[in-house]
Amino acid sequence: MSAAAPILSASIAQSLLAEFESQAPVTRRFLERLPEDKLTWKPHEKSMTAGQLAYHIAHTPGGVAQLVRDNPRREPGPPGFPQPKSLREILDKHEESVVTVHAELAAYDDAAMNETWRLRIGEREVFAAPRVAFLRNIMLNHWYQHRGQFSVYLRLLNIPVPATWGPSADELPPFLQNH
Repeated sequence: MSAAAPILSASIAQSLLAEFESQAPVTRRFLERLPEDKLTWKPHEKSMTAGQLAYHIAHTPGGVAQLVRDNPRREPGPPGFPQPKSLREILDKHEESVVTVHAELAAYDDAAMNETWRLRIGEREVFAAPRVAFLRNIMLNHWYQHRGQFSVYLRLLNIPVPATWGPSADELPPFLQNH
């Protein structure tokens, strides 16, 4: 009987990065669907414009990855939702964000990922959690939530919604499209 090959476990950062790498192209497919003439459209007066939401989705992973670099982090400033002038601006921000996530996550070993990351406003601590929990909740889950919100924008604009983990009402996921 031969010895089984040892199972190599990925670091926490590598695991997050693997998930991010699988979802970044899916997110890009969503962003690419937004027509230039709909950048300022919004479904309700209280909503962000389609362009602002798309830009936020494009920016979030890289912005969050940079945010957790400093510990403790002082007030990051008010969230900004700039109005992009073109789809190219959104897609460029998405590509920049992908590069940033790769660079930032590569810097963390498991000890750094498990370190309590803190956010302070003035001298008051307003948030404290393991860095990995913040990255999971904000860099990824928050990102997915906004991508879901964006799918509603696309549907309301009568634009085909891309598949994600499974089919949408408009298309099969890429792994099923050639079968």
